Amino acid sequence: MMRALSCTAALWLACLASSPAAAQECPADSQLAYICGLDRPEDLVVIPGTRWLVASSFVPGGGIRLVDGEARMARRWFAGTADQIAPLADALPACPGPPDPALLHTRGLALRPLDDGRWRLLAVNHGGREAIELFDVVQTGGEPQIVWRGCLPLPAGQVANSVTAFADGTVLVTVLTRPGTTIGDFMLGRTTGAVWQWRPGEPGFSELPGTQLPGNNGIETDPDQRHFYVVSFGLHAVAVFDRQNTAAPVSLITAPDFMPDNIRWSEGRLLLAGMRLDEPACGGLRQVVDGVADPMLCHRGWVVGELLRDQERIATLAYGHPQPGFNGHSVAVLWQDELWLGSFQADRVATVTPPR
Repeated sequence: MMRALSCTAALWLACLASSPAAAQECPADSQLAYICGLDRPEDLVVIPGTRWLVASSFVPGGGIRLVDGEARMARRWFAGTADQIAPLADALPACPGPPDPALLHTRGLALRPLDDGRWRLLAVNHGGREAIELFDVVQTGGEPQIVWRGCLPLPAGQVANSVTAFADGTVLVTVLTRPGTTIGDFMLGRTTGAVWQWRPGEPGFSELPGTQLPGNNGIETDPDQRHFYVVSFGLHAVAVFDRQNTAAPVSLITAPDFMPDNIRWSEGRLLLAGMRLDEPACGGLRQVVDGVADPMLCHRGWVVGELLRDQERIATLAYGHPQPGFNGHSVAVLWQDELWLGSFQADRVATVTPPR
């Protein structure tokens, strides 16, 4: 508090970014332990080989959070200070300039290696503009640094959900609901979204034919650099596409009794995460009444699955019953033999040791 009081209005964001999250009473539930002080950490990525994770913040002004896995604390990371701004020269001409840290509202994340000690972080931003923000993450010892490098604006009317990238720099994003469609539509199995692609040198995103699904949600690339995976929230399934011909999915793999949200490679395993589909504590299946989908405020059980491509199935890796401190489960990553669980509703990240 004394530190906050010492900050001038002009330095408020920078001061906030350099301070750890305020200590909060965050007791464990019967199954999950927590790291509090976050705002709807909808997505998580691990900076490989380090103690650090990155969390999005799905609220206006929530920004991007750096999480110290060992200390189990989080803080605001990008403050928009001069040392955090270094746009790529002429590489992204459609980008109007750096995001406003006071508005930065992040959702999906992706992290790809560039060279020794550097990664490219992509973040879906809804704050002040609909765009994919590009950052460099630099790890030279000690705490990693974040530097904004540019942005990729979404086409007018399109709102991105998740993002991923191939090694050649091609960026893919999902749109959950295109203009004129709703969550209720994809819950009823109607096509609402698509995958959009940007390749280096192109002026903007273009929609990939054949990728239209009921609720395009999480997205991830395959190490073969040819295939990519898209979660269809309405179908509770993962569609596998070949980037050389996206006219139709190569396969469609249904999840067992949960609603997969994000999909993420972690420790060599392709993990999916989401809430239980048929939850007795919430009256069973999610309902759509008069075209409006249940907002799922009732706490559902959480599930982490692993997609086994060679077997064309999703195996259950870990699951739990509804917990009072956690709902809206959206992502899972492995760090130090623990599962770290993100949420689009909660004020915390959950951790649990998976069964062996």
